[in-house]
Amino acid sequence: MAGHSKWSTIKHKKGAADKARGKLFGKLIRQVEVAAREGGGDPDMNPSLRTMVQKARDNSVPVDTIDRAIKRGTGELEGVNYESITYEGYAPNGVALLVEVLTDNRNRTGAEIKTIFNRSGGSLAEPGAVAWQFERRGLITVPSTVEEDDVMLVALDAGADDIVADGDVWDISCAPGALSDIRSALDEAGITVESADTAMVSSTLVALDSETAAAAVLKVVEALDDHDDVQAVHGNFDIPTEILESIEL
Repeated sequence: MAGHSKWSTIKHKKGAADKARGKLFGKLIRQVEVAAREGGGDPDMNPSLRTMVQKARDNSVPVDTIDRAIKRGTGELEGVNYESITYEGYAPNGVALLVEVLTDNRNRTGAEIKTIFNRSGGSLAEPGAVAWQFERRGLITVPSTVEEDDVMLVALDAGADDIVADGDVWDISCAPGALSDIRSALDEAGITVESADTAMVSSTLVALDSETAAAAVLKVVEALDDHDDVQAVHGNFDIPTEILESIEL
């Protein structure tokens, strides 16, 4: 699993996500609104919107709140015009980071992202410095208590590319466009889905095998994640699950 995706999953299990539920709701609603603006308000015809709506539902965002976000995106209700920007940078130990942002003020957000990098021990990079090594992928996790054959039968038939064991979960990877179909197939088969989203996955991973090195990288990731305009932080770090679980939030 992509480094930040694994960290997000562990944070959720430790209950940290509940501390920032209001902020998480705001980010998810913004993602739904932008997906509707860019591809239309019908989830059946807009795969990106379908994925964002499901993600919002998975995180208990009320249905009427999601519906209003879609209407703002399509222009039925007045809303803010958000701009999508990706910033590139580095965390300690040469870890590459991509920061996906939705903002209504490019200059303000750019200055704030640069400050966060500097204050947390990272550095902002020029466009293109690290993006070349990342590719968007669909990532789904299901509990490892489900038999491998059952997961493979359903996921591969629905379009998954690979399934690997990662601690107490199965990681399913796929093309972004196949994410929704695989999620639906797993649901129909009665297989619990712990998470399903797209992420930027790097072809080159940096192994962080000590708690000190891992904590230094996650300090930058967490500081960026905490910004209201930041929708996702993707990194090419690989931290063993036992080290991730030992780090204090």
